Amino acid sequence: MSILPISFYQRPDVVTIAKDLLGKHLLTSLSGDEVTGGIIIETEAYAGPEDRASHAYGMRRTRRTEVMYENGGVAYVYLCYGIHHLLNVVTNNRDIPHAVLIRALMPTVGIQTMMKRRGKQEQLTNGPGALCQALGIDLSHNGIPFDSPILRIEDHNHSVDANQIESGPRIGIDYAGPDALLPWRFCLFSP
Repeated sequence: MSILPISFYQRPDVVTIAKDLLGKHLLTSLSGDEVTGGIIIETEAYAGPEDRASHAYGMRRTRRTEVMYENGGVAYVYLCYGIHHLLNVVTNNRDIPHAVLIRALMPTVGIQTMMKRRGKQEQLTNGPGALCQALGIDLSHNGIPFDSPILRIEDHNHSVDANQIESGPRIGIDYAGPDALLPWRFCLFSP
């Protein structure tokens, strides 16, 4: 196993990166807690300026989205509906605001800690908000690189065959018009 190099995230094709993240391990090591995380099994790609579903559509820059304009390999964490934190992986190079939303994990480590954080024993990481709560991810992690001690993505040499990946439209973006129909949500089966 090895931490993914930052160069992995700085490739130009956000859709390819969203697929390539499937089967990788997302892990957190927060102060005083054990390592928590699991295998990434669902992602969504967002292609920045040309994607009506992206927070950076039309090169929109706000205080919240500024991190999307950094070099790929850092976390973009935001609060959705004032309730749920969501974790995105910034991709591409500086000033090209692409990102991949991490939608779901298969928990593998620190499950007891994740159950405590979630206050439940099942469905710990089956949605982007649940995933962040289980892993202890919040706005304080915005901008943290994915090769840091507290937030990292590792390759554990799980081979993912293209037949294990199902694609479909992204969720909850009806406002994006025709871009809502792009098949940029990817799910991994039988990792």
